Amino acid sequence: RDLDDVEEVHEEETGEETKIKARQLTVQIMQSPQILAVLQERLDVPVETPTGYLESLPRVVKRRVNALKNLQIETKFYEEVHDLERNMLFSINKEDEISEELKEKAKIEDEKKDEEKEDPKEIPEFWLTVSKNVDLFSDMVQQHDEPILKHLKDTKVKLSDADQPMNFVLEFHFEPNEYFTNEMLSKTYRMRSEPDDSDPFSFDGPEIMGCTGCQIDWKKGKNVTLKTIKKKQKHKGSGTVHTVTNTVSNDSFFNLFAPPEVPENFKIDHFLREGIIPRAVSYFTGEAIEVDDDVYDEEGEEADEVMEENLTIFIKI
Repeated sequence: RDLDDVEEVHEEETGEETKIKARQLTVQIMQSPQILAVLQERLDVPVETPTGYLESLPRVVKRRVNALKNLQIETKFYEEVHDLERNMLFSINKEDEISEELKEKAKIEDEKKDEEKEDPKEIPEFWLTVSKNVDLFSDMVQQHDEPILKHLKDTKVKLSDADQPMNFVLEFHFEPNEYFTNEMLSKTYRMRSEPDDSDPFSFDGPEIMGCTGCQIDWKKGKNVTLKTIKKKQKHKGSGTVHTVTNTVSNDSFFNLFAPPEVPENFKIDHFLREGIIPRAVSYFTGEAIEVDDDVYDEEGEEADEVMEENLTIFIKI
């Protein structure tokens, strides 16, 4: 009985020793460069780990891999920024709606208290003043545009929904006027938020790829984007003089809504979205202009270059 027990213990110990020796042999084999080289040659497959493979790549290839990783990260980043901007604009528009409701309630209460008291008007010529205070727009706004822009009561930016292609819309809301019947003029911008497959390394963030304006329903004789030119022509044979009337394009702020759109004008549209609309009050009071002037005075040409770079964001050159 005791002999049997001893034999069983000896067999267990022998089995355990075999496992230990097998593991030791495996470790020795995997640590031997010569053996690994032979195995690799015979199997004709790499034995390095994925990390080891990346480390073995030339430096220029590593940089390309890192660049592609960064492009993926940037693409996702700009999509999330677009979502954040849309949510922020939704909150701002919601606050505007609440503010309008409160104004209307206050107006009704004031009328009840004193029917003879007039409801105070909004800030007169707000957006016209803003456009005059910004050099980029003052060149666009002609004298014949000013009476129309006095009726501009609000501008808004609308961003596309998360499940839609990335784009944004500039909206210009007008009060009833004698020039056109539209209550709102809009311009829609199509954007690309991902790298171009043919040239992925040129990707520098979302860029405007095109835009669509809107039709302005001008009232008779009020279209400031056209002008009539009369010329007197003398007939060579008879010598009689007659007048020829031609209709040609006229410089106007409202050409902004008439496609085809040239890429240079995207700077103006982008500045409207990123600079003017969010800081309209500061441009109305002139505070934003003073800040811009201070930056230019301090940094000179460098500040001018920075401003140019900011204006060309989202623009495809």
